[in-house]
Amino acid sequence: MPATRTQIYLTVEQRKRLDELARRRGEPLAQIIREAVDAYLAGAAVDAEAALAATFGRSPELAVPSRDEWGRG
Repeated sequence: MPATRTQIYLTVEQRKRLDELARRRGEPLAQIIREAVDAYLAGAAVDAEAALAATFGRSPELAVPSRDEWGRG
């Protein structure tokens, strides 16, 4: 899998806890962070059905003519 180098800032506590987890698991810090990002993204997946239910019938640009114009031709 090709990877892209990305720089992030962590708090001292975050880095300390991640370093400890990486040491216990015997894995590189980068692997721990990639797994955490994957887990976050999996939980943040868009539920298409819920999105449709929340927005169905809404259109901010929709201009509804008055009832007087309904019978016109």
